[in-house]
Amino acid sequence: MFRKSFKVFDIHGHLPYQLQLGGKNSHALISSYGAERSERMRLTWDFPETAPVHNENDTIPLIDRWVQELDKYGIGGLNFLTASSNNNMADQIARHPDRFTGFAYHSIEEENAEAELRRAVNELGLKGYKLFGPLLSRPFDDPSFTPIWTFLSEKKLPVLIHFGLLGHAGGIAHHPNINPLAIFNTARDYPDIPFIIPHFGAGYFQELLHLCWSCPNVYVDTSGSNQWMRWMPYELTLESVLRKTYELIGPDRIIFGTDASGFPRGYPYRYLQDQVRATRDLRIPEDDIEKIFGNNARRLLNLEQLLFNDSPKIQAFQV
Repeated sequence: MFRKSFKVFDIHGHLPYQLQLGGKNSHALISSYGAERSERMRLTWDFPETAPVHNENDTIPLIDRWVQELDKYGIGGLNFLTASSNNNMADQIARHPDRFTGFAYHSIEEENAEAELRRAVNELGLKGYKLFGPLLSRPFDDPSFTPIWTFLSEKKLPVLIHFGLLGHAGGIAHHPNINPLAIFNTARDYPDIPFIIPHFGAGYFQELLHLCWSCPNVYVDTSGSNQWMRWMPYELTLESVLRKTYELIGPDRIIFGTDASGFPRGYPYRYLQDQVRATRDLRIPEDDIEKIFGNNARRLLNLEQLLFNDSPKIQAFQV
């Protein structure tokens, strides 16, 4: 799908973590609704059965299995956004620093959130911060968060914030911080922070474009199946959202991701194939395609390509 000298870098993966959505979602109706939707998605995208069968891979460390997945599909590198803890994130990616990077993931509303973020960056070497807008009880421009935004701004570290629909059956569809425009004041006040909004806004595409129009430090992450388009009151396709995003902000602020999240599904290569097909159908130039599918992420994470040849591995160093 690419020139031989290029390897994909994926900004959006997950190691195992806990996502507490709140609410009472144990009702049988919600459980059966979720199971039906999950099975329909599995069949749609040709994903394996949810329950893994026992095989020799069960004894392979999780991060090593991810290396095998990247090698299988020729992916250069993957950035993980979440793990069970920041220590766990650092320990996992340290096994293969030439293939993986990671973000800090802890609540910005914790009493020691700033200190933990400083530790995650300065001591653990993590390269950004991951947040969920609909899980935040205070507005992003609450004065209590000022020290955190100031630190991120000084370091010019990217912050990836999920806005829009969150979860599956029984998930969050309404919240004061569900709209990408909730970050507007903060993004405008801290232009040195690259704010990355995944899934094209997950149902808030127009609002995301408005945010991008005003704030040159807002980036769009393409990750996931983007099924939210099916629930919009007007017709959207992967091609149309890519075209409108590209027309508004150009190639330098669009970042490829998959939302890769575990096994037995493994790396969702279908997402990559569909997105590459869409960019090529739109006749996006080759250099811009390489920005979208890896080089923009490398730039934000201070990674530099050293050598590709035909190897699926990428060597990286901080600049």
